[in-house]
Amino acid sequence: MPIILIILAFAVLILIGTPLFTIIGAISLYGFSQEGIDAAAVTIELYRLASQPVLLAIPLFTVAGYFLAESNAPKRIVALAQALIGWMPGGLAIVVLISCAIFTAFTGGSGVTIVALGGLVFPILISEKYSEKFSLGLVTTSGSLGLLFPPSLPIILYGTFAEVSVDALFKAGIVPGIVLMLVVALYSIQQGSKAHVPRHPFDMKKAWMATKAIVWEIPLPFFIIFGIYGGYFTATEAAAVTAFYVFVVEVFIYKDLKFFTDVPRVMKESMVLVGAILMILGCAMGLTNYLIDQQVPQKLFEYISQVVSSKIFFLVILNIFLLIIGMMMEIFSAIVVVPLIVPVAKQYGIDPIHLGIIFLANLEIAYLLPPVGLNLFMASFRFKKSIGEVAIATLPFIFVLFVALILITYVPELSLWLVVP
Repeated sequence: MPIILIILAFAVLILIGTPLFTIIGAISLYGFSQEGIDAAAVTIELYRLASQPVLLAIPLFTVAGYFLAESNAPKRIVALAQALIGWMPGGLAIVVLISCAIFTAFTGGSGVTIVALGGLVFPILISEKYSEKFSLGLVTTSGSLGLLFPPSLPIILYGTFAEVSVDALFKAGIVPGIVLMLVVALYSIQQGSKAHVPRHPFDMKKAWMATKAIVWEIPLPFFIIFGIYGGYFTATEAAAVTAFYVFVVEVFIYKDLKFFTDVPRVMKESMVLVGAILMILGCAMGLTNYLIDQQVPQKLFEYISQVVSSKIFFLVILNIFLLIIGMMMEIFSAIVVVPLIVPVAKQYGIDPIHLGIIFLANLEIAYLLPPVGLNLFMASFRFKKSIGEVAIATLPFIFVLFVALILITYVPELSLWLVVP
């Protein structure tokens, strides 16, 4: 009876909007107090978190992403992509897909992408004769498709919790991320051809002007990907250089941001997000300690192994579980389940790096699932459409993404071939 009452109490706290980190922390404190263990077992995790070198990458990549979001970088990205591939069937749709993926990779959140880029690309899609339903579904879907590309914050968080190399995860996410984008691109090409959307001939002068306009920002993704992949620097070092480079480019070269007004504001806003992330992480690591102390992962595996003996069936259950978790929580909160699933997945022979890619791919799709997927609410707010309209528009995209998810789940080589020497 006391356990049931506690669960009900925490459910009520969630429903009334209590911050998640306080709920996670309270569960940890209650659990340790029941075992007669000092509360320092929870608070000490904040110190352990602060001592991890990879932690520095979180605020640095976050502030870099916010600088890009507040500048005119989104417009320059779209202009370049449109100049280079606008001639293809469904070219503009692919422009939107690539632009959103790049932007999400740097900002770390699909909501920022939908709000920042959505208002820019949605009217362009409509003006180019794409249907409103397709345009709405594409922008809503594209908002989360960059989470597998460096320097994605969710990758860093997974690496921290699963205790695996963040650099290896950055490498592992590239091919699966391309697969997810490819299936959406193929569907977009098919829809563009079906609707007889007009194509624009390639214009060398226009392409050159667009390239010239964004010349200072083009090196960023290549610098991060090839630098980490080539072993020239770590994720933390890449974060430091990226933050400084973006600051110099947007403030002093493009002058999109004012040094004395915009920079302090953007830094403050970005660090509020970082503070929220760190509070969730610290409390979640305290809860992880309690779960490990109570041997919850081992007990969970013993229970699951009695019902599920097949690795294939386990992966089916895992995907369903992650889709539900991702639909109910934003990604920084969903990370709390990682310490539970990693030990169990290892028992079924699933590599922790491959598991990380499965984890993030599921969360990307879960953002689109009705009734409470985060992207649905963001798109509904941004485009002033009902949740039902947005959900219906995203259904075809969800279907093609499920095809990619099956490939990513059951073909581990897609995640591991750049990692394993």
